[in-house]
Amino acid sequence: MSLLSDDVTGATPADVGTALASSRVGRRDPTTRLISSPSGAGEFLRATETPDGPGTLRVRWRRPGGEVDADAWGPGAQWLLDRVPAMTGRFDPGPGHLASAPDRAVADGARRCHHHRLGATGDLYHALVPTVIEQRVTTREAKTSWRRLCQELGDPAPGPTEGLVLPPSPRVLARQPSWWFHPLGIERGRADTIREVARHAAKYWDWADLPSAELATRLAMLRGVGRWTIGTVLSSAAGDPDAVPVGDYHVKNIVVWALARRPRGTDEEMLDLLEPYAGDRGRVVTILKSGGDGPPKFGPKQRILPMDRW
Repeated sequence: MSLLSDDVTGATPADVGTALASSRVGRRDPTTRLISSPSGAGEFLRATETPDGPGTLRVRWRRPGGEVDADAWGPGAQWLLDRVPAMTGRFDPGPGHLASAPDRAVADGARRCHHHRLGATGDLYHALVPTVIEQRVTTREAKTSWRRLCQELGDPAPGPTEGLVLPPSPRVLARQPSWWFHPLGIERGRADTIREVARHAAKYWDWADLPSAELATRLAMLRGVGRWTIGTVLSSAAGDPDAVPVGDYHVKNIVVWALARRPRGTDEEMLDLLEPYAGDRGRVVTILKSGGDGPPKFGPKQRILPMDRW
């Protein structure tokens, strides 16, 4: 079944691709594809679970602020179509109000990223599993493990979407023993957290409608889910502009460098510098990360030993 939504264009020009990009786990994510052109046109495909069952969503747009069309297939089609305005950033005001920020890096970034919007998928499970995989390892390793996990356990996506697969169902994921994950590059600690996340997946649809502070409290009850995971998930699944991934290896240095011109910093220093932007701290982090003026690097790169070779 294929459904076509009404026009979901927002009142202000928005970069739909930017809003949707946060829900993709790397360019080779087997559950999500994002194709964009220099003109601003693009297409987004995502296969996922919904409260009504599996579904695939396709979103197409011609330019920032232009017409947005959406199609969906599977039992979860209507639920996905209903999420399109939130996913494409229609309800996010954007960073325009930060163009007069006292910090030049923030003000310049807000003007440069004036089309950027924060999307909200409303799908906590699909955000939690790959985020847990990224705990304590490099982004490259995490993306590879997520891809292999989906290829091993994901079912084909509904609709005419060759090669796209659904994320592993919570029921299937929860019953895998911890040792099964090791060849995928996931050690027992993260495997146990993934299984914990899967066991409670049915609750997440109700949790997704909670205010961010209450949602963070609920997520913290999951064993193995800490501040970094919660901040990352609140940003992509809930579209929270204040969500900060405390504990990230790089973010604290990016913020401290941009706002204090010190090459290295701590999470506490980062939060102190972001305090004037309370309510928009996550948005400020996103702006600073997109600026390209990262902190200086010291020393040689560390050799990475893949987890499955330990």
